Amino acid sequence: MKRKSWVFCGLFFTLITTGCNNATEQVASEPAAAASKPMGGQSSVKDDESQKDVVKVAIGSPDHTTLVKAVQAAGLVDVLSNAGPFTVFAPVNAGFDKLPAGTLDNLLKPENKADLENILQYHVYVGVIKTDYMNDGQVLGQANGDNITISVKDGKVMVNGKASILASIPASNGLIHVVDEVLLPPAKK
Repeated sequence: MKRKSWVFCGLFFTLITTGCNNATEQVASEPAAAASKPMGGQSSVKDDESQKDVVKVAIGSPDHTTLVKAVQAAGLVDVLSNAGPFTVFAPVNAGFDKLPAGTLDNLLKPENKADLENILQYHVYVGVIKTDYMNDGQVLGQANGDNITISVKDGKVMVNGKASILASIPASNGLIHVVDEVLLPPAKK
């Protein structure tokens, strides 16, 4: 009886170690196979059923084509497609038209990508804040490290005393506040 149990233990041990070695070989070969496939960021995930993220909402808006072009030029599509949560102050096309002539074209040049990123990140608050919870004089720290100031008068919410919030649109990873002006960060000293 003892001999049978030793034989069984030996056979069991052989099966386990052989199975583990094969599993290790399989796991080791999977990263190499995955590395050879091109990988996209969060924006490359195909999902036609879930609520749209802030980027997909903007892409679907005819009033935000300039913003989408700027986000793409700055390379921020994947960042803003991630889980968030984000509150995005999204200027409409007419808001970009208010910039001095040539400003947008200049910002869209590859050599000015860092400046464009800074401006776009100034439009993003990490977290979700609805207009119902905004207070007059409230200061919000933006993704670029600078602050914006909220003002509320007679139910009208403005950003930095200039940009009016026209509408608020929920997204799967946050909230979009449609604004009528481009927010420009304070000049660095």
